[in-house]
Amino acid sequence: MSRLVIIGLDCFVPELAFDRWRSELPALSSLMDRGAYRELTSTVPPITVPAWTAMMTSQDPGQLGIYGFRNRADHSYDNLVFADARYVKAKTVWNYLSRKRLKSLVMGVPQTYPPKPLNGAMVSSFLTPNKDVQYTYPDAFKHDLEAAAGGDYIIDVKDFRTDSKDRLLRDIQEMTTTRFKAFRTLYQKDDYDFAMVVEMGTDRIVHGFWRYCDPEHRLYEAGNPYENVLLDYYKQIDDEIAATLEILADDTSVMIVSDHGAKGMDGAICVNEWLIEKGYLALKSRPEGRFKLRTEMIDWSKTKVWGEGGYYGRIFINVEGREPEGIVPAAEHEAFRRQLAAELAAIPDEDGNDIGTVVYTPEEVYREVNNVAPDLIVYFGDLSWRSAGTIEDGTIHLRENDTGPDDANHAQQGVFIWDQKACRSDERFSIFDIAPTVLRHFGIDVPAHMNGTPIQA
Repeated sequence: MSRLVIIGLDCFVPELAFDRWRSELPALSSLMDRGAYRELTSTVPPITVPAWTAMMTSQDPGQLGIYGFRNRADHSYDNLVFADARYVKAKTVWNYLSRKRLKSLVMGVPQTYPPKPLNGAMVSSFLTPNKDVQYTYPDAFKHDLEAAAGGDYIIDVKDFRTDSKDRLLRDIQEMTTTRFKAFRTLYQKDDYDFAMVVEMGTDRIVHGFWRYCDPEHRLYEAGNPYENVLLDYYKQIDDEIAATLEILADDTSVMIVSDHGAKGMDGAICVNEWLIEKGYLALKSRPEGRFKLRTEMIDWSKTKVWGEGGYYGRIFINVEGREPEGIVPAAEHEAFRRQLAAELAAIPDEDGNDIGTVVYTPEEVYREVNNVAPDLIVYFGDLSWRSAGTIEDGTIHLRENDTGPDDANHAQQGVFIWDQKACRSDERFSIFDIAPTVLRHFGIDVPAHMNGTPIQA
């Protein structure tokens, strides 16, 4: 049984790593040559939380009861909670390994704050509020971490949706350098059976610089000063992977994964503005200009539906007997939901063209539906358009992000690379296959409740 190291790259793009820039990424290319690589189908929705937890538990968002960073705690209108590690009830791969007395080093995996005990050491993720809290397990491990990082471990870059591009780029590069440096140093200080690190810079870079690097983006200008930023950063990641491979024993297996990919954002659909126009959402009064919708602004006695913004749209129906002031009869809920899904899917662009919106119900994409799920999950333009939660003075369509400069959205397909030849011959692998693969690698039986299957042939 060999050791296993997983390098997670949030929002790493398969089209860039596998095709366009493969010749520029020798470390990644060598892993592909030695083993197997595929696109990795993400969760619905393909967002950091809950995708990484789904990967490490082989549970879908419905089973986890986690549908995004913020979730409704109950059917009231304003009780939202951030889904940190306290809301993760499913066992992760390192839980299973700990029970077999196998030792793990876990660094930066999203949804691990606050850190929980394991056989080994943990550094929590970018959701850690600051360094005044316990962000490592054991707590004293933070001293080793800070020393390994050169004195200042960076949890995440600040304000990545910004016009201060030079500052953002420096912060991303520094964060990446210090994280990999710390990981390599800490890995060599102990004898770990399993180790995993997740780098968030690969996400921050696409959201901050996509328009400057993608010739297909409507705002791209050839010769702009940031034209090669994304390629140069992918080269930096490749260099860090190469340095990491150098410190590993010959019998160590290496896997590269991402939770989802990225694509250019064409625009945003102001879903609540559209609901107002349709007569499904009523406000008590309407401020002028753009404003963020707050629940206290809504006249619930006249509101059937409201929505939330983000990379995808979450739609909630105000159901009688379920919500405090629900007006849609429970007996009509399903018929109304089908009607609403069809209407959302038919929203065109400004010129009346179909944008290819896809709408899901939780019941059709999840094995179970726990906690408070949205009634509908909407991929506007099949994720080429974002869901804007703001009210836009009568405007349904935006050609910019409503929460700050950001010209990329998430894509359904992420990255899988493993230096093992003996992999299934399937054309595509699932994010749910990773946890079963890790367990199989260590000779641990895969529980029946896991959604995925081991990737080994």
